[in-house]
Amino acid sequence: MADDAGKTEKPTPKRLREARREGQFPRTPDAATWASIAAATAVMPLAARWTEDAFRRMFARIPEVAADPGPARAFQVLSDVPGAVVRGAGLVCGAAAVAALVATAAQGVHPSGKALKPKFNRLNPMQGVKRMFGPRAAWEGLKALLKVLIIGGAIAVVGRDVVRELAGAALPLGASVDRVRDALLSILWAAVVAGVLLAGADYAYQRRTVMRQLRMSMFEIKQEHKQSEGDPQVKAAIRQRQLQMSRNRMLANVATADVVVVNPTHLAVALKYQPGAGAPRVVAKGAGAVALRIRERAREHRVPVIEDRPLCRVIYRVCELDEEIPAELYAAVARILAFVMSVGRPAANAGARRTGTTVPVPELPTRAELRARRAREVRAARERR
Repeated sequence: MADDAGKTEKPTPKRLREARREGQFPRTPDAATWASIAAATAVMPLAARWTEDAFRRMFARIPEVAADPGPARAFQVLSDVPGAVVRGAGLVCGAAAVAALVATAAQGVHPSGKALKPKFNRLNPMQGVKRMFGPRAAWEGLKALLKVLIIGGAIAVVGRDVVRELAGAALPLGASVDRVRDALLSILWAAVVAGVLLAGADYAYQRRTVMRQLRMSMFEIKQEHKQSEGDPQVKAAIRQRQLQMSRNRMLANVATADVVVVNPTHLAVALKYQPGAGAPRVVAKGAGAVALRIRERAREHRVPVIEDRPLCRVIYRVCELDEEIPAELYAAVARILAFVMSVGRPAANAGARRTGTTVPVPELPTRAELRARRAREVRAARERR
């Protein structure tokens, strides 16, 4: 009980899957037993009618045998009876087998070979004593007692009426047989109803017991989450390392950029233009400390740094890395590139410069709208091809 004191949480899906693989899941054998009895009871009248018809035909042909008492004629009269008996018995047994399979499958089919492995702790006498006097044994004893009481009560009530009716009136043999058959069916159905109810109660008990055994503590849930999803600290360290590597690659691209546009200190965007390869592309961008690193790398590699606040803000907002600038910014970026080509590369420690002329920067749509527009342009280009 001390080990279960901290296990207050429901089992996780992973814990349930592991338990099923080990053969630990709620099930009751009573469900298959009473389902098979119910199916057999349901088809028993039909099987009895088949057998009865065969015997009626046999008795109707007895005068023919008496008129010609030969072995061939007798065998011909008796030939229908074994087939009818086999058909009736096969119908009852088949219905019972199918019902048992359905009842077992409804509880879940989880084949496992671990339950067949020998466990030496089962030979421990103390474990046997606990099983004999534990809650499970008490529940099994209560079930057995209820079955005996219900079936015994049904036999007592129905049997008393049948005996009184048969003893009080001289009924024909056929009527007596029919009355006894109906009484037996009533007893069977009473037993089936009681058995099905007890099977449902037993399944609920088994489910409650198994779920209580599989309960987990918060520590176990956290450990399972770490094993399946990974340690959050390790994942954060991996993401940080990936971000750092991506940032280093981006800063390395600054050396090949044609110009860095700043605003003037907390934003920076590096652009690269290759004639014949489309519009200028954003090869690096950043804010705060990253923008400062971009400016330092630009000075190290003598990349022109141009201060243009509106243009830098717009490019930073609407463009991602390795994306071309939108068509609305062609004029403003062309003015920057023309200025850079005219003045040449700066000195090693030169600061940011201004172009001296201003081209109005238009109001651009959002980043999602620009991506949708680019996608439409790409589809249109493909259709033209």
